Amino acid sequence: MLINEKHVIGVVGMPGSGKSAFDTIAEEMGFSVIIMGDAIRSEAVKRDLEPTPENIGKIMIRIRLDEGPEVVAKRCIPKIREAKTRGVVVDGIRSLMEVEEFRKSFPKFKVLYIHSPPEVRYQRVSNRRRSDDPQSWQIFVERDYRELGVGIGSAAAMADYVIVNNGTLPQLKKNVRKFLKEVQNE
Repeated sequence: MLINEKHVIGVVGMPGSGKSAFDTIAEEMGFSVIIMGDAIRSEAVKRDLEPTPENIGKIMIRIRLDEGPEVVAKRCIPKIREAKTRGVVVDGIRSLMEVEEFRKSFPKFKVLYIHSPPEVRYQRVSNRRRSDDPQSWQIFVERDYRELGVGIGSAAAMADYVIVNNGTLPQLKKNVRKFLKEVQNE
């Protein structure tokens, strides 16, 4: 399969917006899923650091300062190329520089923004209990500001598609399936 035949969808959304649920549905529909945050978590392991919210945040900022704002995208591009499926989801877009980096390699690259209100997102991250999830509202807000600081708001503002996820999981599944079927038919 030629790389320019791939349908690559970059997903942007604040923590707890529903990106992981989107990924699960995409995999069920035959898409490969690449998680950009895995590159950060892998870097934490290399640096022998616990994957706490503070450490993950510091690493996210540090590698962008050291290697450029598109570094995580560059680390994901080989994985996209290796994907055996025509449709690939890239979860965790954080900036317009990352979007531009992906567009250099994949002409059909599109950005989807998943939006959820902060209170809904906080409840979700409180319930899922990942090691890098904030344990208080204050830490949650600090994480949001850090995410916004690297450009996530700009990437969201320039998205090609938007899904609002402030309802139930069945509602999200319905909206995601509809969206992905449209992408598959392009």
